[in-house]
Amino acid sequence: MDPLLVWGLGLLSISLFLILLEFFVPSAGAIAITAVVCAIAGLICLFRFSPLWGVMGLFAMLVTTPLVVWAGLALWQHTPLGRRMIGAPTEEEQFEKHQKEEQFVKQRLALIDREGVALTPLRPVGVIEIDGHRHDAVTDTDFVPVGAKVRVTHVDPTQVRVRPLV
Repeated sequence: MDPLLVWGLGLLSISLFLILLEFFVPSAGAIAITAVVCAIAGLICLFRFSPLWGVMGLFAMLVTTPLVVWAGLALWQHTPLGRRMIGAPTEEEQFEKHQKEEQFVKQRLALIDREGVALTPLRPVGVIEIDGHRHDAVTDTDFVPVGAKVRVTHVDPTQVRVRPLV
């Protein structure tokens, strides 16, 4: 096999590997510049070996380079550095958020059948107080005046439903 062909194909392969490596090794573009130099040198070797090989190498680089860049970006976004740069939450942050949501839901469910006082008129939306904590509430009736005693009948993450006590 002719050495120009081996060098040309080898340099093109190295340039594709270096492009992929650029995503994972911070080098301020030095690896990318090296990849471009290797690609140009590989294409020169292929054109010197045969114009047909040179054109095929050029076409192969035009097709595979965007695919390698796409694959690099797809892999990079799942690395710790990639997640930090795109602003995706870490696993610890996701776990903490999930724990807070579960705690919030448990607190809300604990309000069922609790009694409180209307701090504002409920027409049907207003504010109630239960054990010194304020909650936005929706009444099942048309109107509940200020100071009226209410009981929580239903809760979900977005609202507390109450009924006036008679």
